[in-house]
Amino acid sequence: MSRIFDFTHAIARRPGTSVVKGLRAGGGADPSLDDVLAEHAGYLAALRAAGLDVTELAPLEDYPDAIFVEDPALVFTQGAVLLRPGAPSREAEGQFLRVELAARFPVLLEQTEGYADGGDVLVMPDRAYVGLSARTDRRGAEVLIGLLDQLGIAGGVAETPSEVLHLKTASSLIDEESVLATRPLVQSGIFAQYRVIEVPEGEEGGANVLRLRDHLLVGAGYPRLIELLDGYGAKVVPIPNAAIAMIDAGFTCMSLRWRAESK
Repeated sequence: MSRIFDFTHAIARRPGTSVVKGLRAGGGADPSLDDVLAEHAGYLAALRAAGLDVTELAPLEDYPDAIFVEDPALVFTQGAVLLRPGAPSREAEGQFLRVELAARFPVLLEQTEGYADGGDVLVMPDRAYVGLSARTDRRGAEVLIGLLDQLGIAGGVAETPSEVLHLKTASSLIDEESVLATRPLVQSGIFAQYRVIEVPEGEEGGANVLRLRDHLLVGAGYPRLIELLDGYGAKVVPIPNAAIAMIDAGFTCMSLRWRAESK
């Protein structure tokens, strides 16, 4: 059986100049556009180095957060789902993915009730966890779980601690048995059935990592986390992300990844 992180393809969107005005939970200064562009290019290079065939979509200047393509959509080998992101300025973003997803996936489902961000969906081997947050409400989570069921994917609601922006800002898949999580998520008991690796104190901003086949992308600014993750069956690849992190970006949210079935 193939592992769930054995991706073959990815879709990403190039940042527009408006990206520096993207949403951020804690306020703060705008990042440098040049730095964001450089970090995004490095991210795409890392996807390709891991063996993925990457499709780059054109920027959407009217949507500063559109580079975070995983918030308005989810993709799986079985099909894709267009979501309703919880931030009003992002609600229409999925429509700019519709044609691309319809052309690539055998099934395209669409959420029409509630709100759910893809950043709140952590897919493990046995189920997808949908975390409640300021961007994902309970109705949206329930509707999304119903859509996932149509694709043959089990789902469940995760009661995320209130200080967590997105479930995946504070937790990530490491391997088929292991989850990386911040202390509040560890203490919540959401991942009690898995091996849980706690993010080192002071490096909570690095909790969003991305497993791609035998590569594990980790923020370059988190040395203790990098050392901790060495030895979980993947090559740890440090990637600069300090500028993109200023607009709440994570490695998982900047691409849609799936495994295409061999014909």
